[in-house]
Amino acid sequence: MTDPGHPSPEPISVEELQRRVLDGVEPLGHFPQPLMETLGLAAAEDVHSPIALPSFDNSAMDGYAVVAADVATATEESPVHLPVVGEIGAGRAQILAMSPGTAVKIMTGAPVPAGADAVVPYEWTDRGVAQVRITQAPEVGQHIRRAGEDVAEGDLLVSHGTVLGPRHLGLLAAVGRATVESRPRPRVVIISTGSELREAGSPLGHDGIYDGNSYLLAAAVRAAGGIAYRVGIVPDEPRAFMDALSDQLVRADLVVTSGGVSQGDFDVVKEALSPLGTVWFGPVAMQPGKPQGFGHVGEDRVPIFTLPGNPVSSYISFQVFVLPAIRRLMGKQPLIRPTVRARLTGDIRSPRGRRQFVRAAYDPAEGAVSMVGGHGSHLMGDLAASDALVVVPEDVTHVPAGRAVDVLLLDADF
Repeated sequence: MTDPGHPSPEPISVEELQRRVLDGVEPLGHFPQPLMETLGLAAAEDVHSPIALPSFDNSAMDGYAVVAADVATATEESPVHLPVVGEIGAGRAQILAMSPGTAVKIMTGAPVPAGADAVVPYEWTDRGVAQVRITQAPEVGQHIRRAGEDVAEGDLLVSHGTVLGPRHLGLLAAVGRATVESRPRPRVVIISTGSELREAGSPLGHDGIYDGNSYLLAAAVRAAGGIAYRVGIVPDEPRAFMDALSDQLVRADLVVTSGGVSQGDFDVVKEALSPLGTVWFGPVAMQPGKPQGFGHVGEDRVPIFTLPGNPVSSYISFQVFVLPAIRRLMGKQPLIRPTVRARLTGDIRSPRGRRQFVRAAYDPAEGAVSMVGGHGSHLMGDLAASDALVVVPEDVTHVPAGRAVDVLLLDADF
């Protein structure tokens, strides 16, 4: 491995940098968090149900609790009449038991009184108050939700590592869990460097460009489940960069910079961080995204990614290297976005020795993928129109139309 702070003489592979990244990032500590705060987070515990669900036999219909044998002969032509001895509403159960030969009005979700073994829905009755006329016979147990038929006490509801979605949270709340042990959302600081950058909404000038990278990367962090802190634009001055970085480390679990890592005269990130000896800079055998940097900064050794400044290169680098690190911090699996196979609709040419990531549009109905626009790493319009990347291996220089290829689906959950 090349010494930190010095460029590699030869490009390293994508897998090698991914390995270094994942070796250099540890999952965040976990603690009990309020249920709603855990949406999209990975459970850091196995959760077993403390109660049965339902916790008591309850009515599945609005109607009358009865003894099935009492109404077994009920028909439209020969109805059965029973005295109504009370009423049970959900959460207002005052009748705990009933005798044969009677009926108790009951609402959906209310506990079935002892002695009853069926519920006659309103639709089979005249909805009588003092006496009810029943015209259809229920089977034993009909319209009764039995205690524990959904979840038994002690059942495993959520296993360690499960990413919690709305249905998980609904289930956990239904059994009385108010918190879940989980890792917090990573705090990711985004810093864009470049004296030419201007903030959106400000005058542009004749030699400026608007800062799209910080918005692109901050949005990608949010989409990954993290908390993004987008720092103001930092000029091409090493001291200004280090001051901004030092100010941000107190709230950072991860730092992502864009720009200033290539071979130019004003590559401020490389100039500022190289003397630390804790950040590796070098080429990676990929296109776009060849210049990369990764290491640790500050007393707490906060991981830092120094991504190239061209927006397409920056975004693809995020997907390939930063996203796995965020998922590792959160305890999510798998760490690396999986690929799918799809049929290529047009030819692709690729330089030997570099893994190329080609912007594309995926058609799930056809299982096909089509290239979008050109290959320039500055083409934001093409990137915005893409929802996939075709992955061309390092040793492949031509992929003909119709060939099955590996595809990264950029908007797919995993």
